[in-house]
Amino acid sequence: MTLQRYREKRDFKATPEPSGGGARKKSKQLSFVIQKHAASHLHYDFRLELDGVLLSWAVPKGPSLDPADKRLAMHVEDHPLEYGDFEGIIPAKQYGGGTVLLWDRGTWTPTGDAAAAYQKGRLKFELAGEKLRGGWNLVRTHGGKYAGGGKEAWLLIKENDDFARRGVDARIVDAQPESVASGRTIEEIAKDTAHVWQSNRSVAENVKGGALATAEKGRKRAGSKAVKAPGASEGAEQSARIVPAKVKGSVKATLPKTLSPELATLVDTIPKGDDWLHEIKYDGYRMVCRVDGNDVRILSRNGKDWTAELPSIAEAVKRLKVKSAWVDGEVAVMSPDGRTSFQQLQNALSDSSGADLMYFVFDLPYVDGYDLRNAPLSARKDVLRGVVPAGDSVLRYGVEVLGNGEQFIEQACKLGFEGAVSKKIASTYKDGARNREWIKVKCGKRQEMVIGGFTDPQGSRAGFGALLLGVYESDATLRYSGRVGTGFDDRLLSELRRALDKLERDKPAFSNPPRGYEAKGVHWVEPRLVGEVSFTEWTDEGTLRHPSFQGLRKDKKATDVVRERAVAPPPQVGEKPATKTTTGATTRVATPAAMKTSRPPASAVVTSSKTSTKDLVVVAGVTISHPDKILFPEAKLTKRDLASYYEKIAPWLVPQLAGRPLSLVRCPDGWKAQCFYQKHADKSVNAEVTRVEVPEGKGTATYMAADSAMAVVALSQWGVTEFHPWGSRVPKLDRPDRLIFDFDPDDSVAWSDIVSAAQLMRTLLGELQLTPFLKTTGGKGLHVVVPIRPTLQWPEAKAFTKSVADLLVRTFPDRFIATLSKAKRSGKIFIDYLRNAEGATAIAAYSVRARSGAPVATPIDWAEMSTDIRFDHFNVTNVPARLARMKKDPWAEVFDVRQAVTKSLLARVS
Repeated sequence: MTLQRYREKRDFKATPEPSGGGARKKSKQLSFVIQKHAASHLHYDFRLELDGVLLSWAVPKGPSLDPADKRLAMHVEDHPLEYGDFEGIIPAKQYGGGTVLLWDRGTWTPTGDAAAAYQKGRLKFELAGEKLRGGWNLVRTHGGKYAGGGKEAWLLIKENDDFARRGVDARIVDAQPESVASGRTIEEIAKDTAHVWQSNRSVAENVKGGALATAEKGRKRAGSKAVKAPGASEGAEQSARIVPAKVKGSVKATLPKTLSPELATLVDTIPKGDDWLHEIKYDGYRMVCRVDGNDVRILSRNGKDWTAELPSIAEAVKRLKVKSAWVDGEVAVMSPDGRTSFQQLQNALSDSSGADLMYFVFDLPYVDGYDLRNAPLSARKDVLRGVVPAGDSVLRYGVEVLGNGEQFIEQACKLGFEGAVSKKIASTYKDGARNREWIKVKCGKRQEMVIGGFTDPQGSRAGFGALLLGVYESDATLRYSGRVGTGFDDRLLSELRRALDKLERDKPAFSNPPRGYEAKGVHWVEPRLVGEVSFTEWTDEGTLRHPSFQGLRKDKKATDVVRERAVAPPPQVGEKPATKTTTGATTRVATPAAMKTSRPPASAVVTSSKTSTKDLVVVAGVTISHPDKILFPEAKLTKRDLASYYEKIAPWLVPQLAGRPLSLVRCPDGWKAQCFYQKHADKSVNAEVTRVEVPEGKGTATYMAADSAMAVVALSQWGVTEFHPWGSRVPKLDRPDRLIFDFDPDDSVAWSDIVSAAQLMRTLLGELQLTPFLKTTGGKGLHVVVPIRPTLQWPEAKAFTKSVADLLVRTFPDRFIATLSKAKRSGKIFIDYLRNAEGATAIAAYSVRARSGAPVATPIDWAEMSTDIRFDHFNVTNVPARLARMKKDPWAEVFDVRQAVTKSLLARVS
């Protein structure tokens, strides 16, 4: 095997191709590469490393995953190993002139003696590439020479294994035309005349230089400006240190013991406007670091301590110019072409030195005695730039561009990055929340998947054949989502098999496991391991197309893995919610509700002209399963109707719920079926729903809060019908900001007597200089609500409301009662003050009730009591229309009243 013919055909003074013979790092594994070559005719160069060179074949149609396709492969001259990294342009009039794209690469394992098999003309081997996997054959034809050109004619044939495909699915060259090195198409490479191979550079310099040059050109073409701190000179990498105390929104505070990183919502398009900052989406592990002097702790997004596993990162964080801090960033490994590689991260984590690990920092929620979470993102970034040491080999300040989102994501995708994270420059830092001020856009489809089973290996492959994957549904069941058999190297196959053997179980964990032939030979495992998988799309049946395994996610809990669904980005100021039309369907995507003043958004429902339960229904960014399930049969209201109501009413409902722990009434099968209360969050709850830590017993418990339209609808999808919030909100859960008097009448009490009783309470509270508000409950009673400043502790609040109730009972003993006794309630109204105890709740304004007719607890004006407005007088159907035609919301001032229950007031009623 020699390079003589290769060198004879080329003038290395004119062509950028490598002449060969340069020193290369030795590897125990043999490499292979496939280059898409647009010369006089488009073809694919298939190259296998053997005895120090690349054996080469030109495959006109490219490889096929269908074993029935026998692809012609013309044997050509051997190429140098350095050629395996070549992507660029061979000048015209040179041998092979045209554009070269690096289509696939990886390692190959021959069956038996490769040199002997090659001489005999029958190579059998396994490929472990980024696109091609499994068993293959190269077979020399009997004629030996191809009549058209005098070259040896071989056939490239896929073996019939787990990686084989049929029909359209086998056309991998059409489905995945992009470069594995740069993510670009061959047309894009052809346009970049500067991106040519330079034989006087190393492989890494050639690839990295081309990618970085392209990125810089793209940034300049887009007119984007990297965000700099005020006063920074042109080209400066860092700003001068900014004093945290002078940052607007900073608060002097002790170093928090814990911090959950803010999360981004997946959207389908990147936002426009100069009020968005765009960052590269790094392909790594999200980590926050707590710095307290020399004590550094590294924590994953779910709170697991990774300090011992990342000692090099911990040492690097100590170089930050801080005494104490919480730092947010991504641990990743950068490949030679300037991208972050999840696979290389997996490899680096198995190396105790952690030599290749980097920490890309992008936020600073706390530093040196100041809490910056309420400071705008731009200010936090300014402070962060000043504390990151210049030129550090491990700590890196992340790349960011202000505005020009469309150009940013276009360049990021062309260069092969995973995507972009876009953030409002004025946004505050919200612990653990997934919201619409931080959003992410992906160039391709990929997400975490739970491993629920595996198949045995076939042929010469070791470890296993394929993994069976799934995601958790809103009802906490694990749904089967297909299998993946590509993306593994020998080491990972072996390691995963050892781990899977320890988790074997008799029955599948999937709620919809494969049956019959599909389940033959499957080993079921406990669903504890999480893998990152790339794929082309989801099928209508909820399975993955063309999946490829990217690596294990040791930073993620299996029970947190749900299917990610992209929604539309938030509209710009003055812009209507995004509308997209697809064949046979219309999508109207709503935005999160404004807290007080915005009007209801359009319903976000995907329907076709012939709606059925198979249609995909999306409301406020949440996919609604079983949308046609009847929840209120007497009103003919479906699950879709309930979700749409909550989206429409969100601008009025969300302000009543935001920041408040909730008790929820869940009726998954309708109000007539089994309903139950739930207040603690579990892993099946949508990530948009805020988690609130509440003191409970000797410790704390995790409750839920709904801070957005998406959260409300997500809970509706989860089976929630009723919302019952606390009378206090974070961060002052121990001090109520509203008092409630629940008028619960005996069935025999007339409506006129209830009206009179409510008016008496209004008069009494007026005497105490307190302004009350009124709402129906969707039942037989009324709620008199008194918003107050959060100055009272719960026992004081309860004592005050009890004194008011007792005063009315003493004054009108024939009309009121303040005890729970049903026997003594005959003909009277029970004034329930017990809703003003810590942990007690009351039905939220605008919440639906799980009762006949889908009634709604509705705020009303005091003048509206002339008509009996109890029960289902206000309901899911008429409340949105009522609010649309009203000139003034009856509770428009409920958030503006500034009144307090003082000690003198307590004394007056006690």
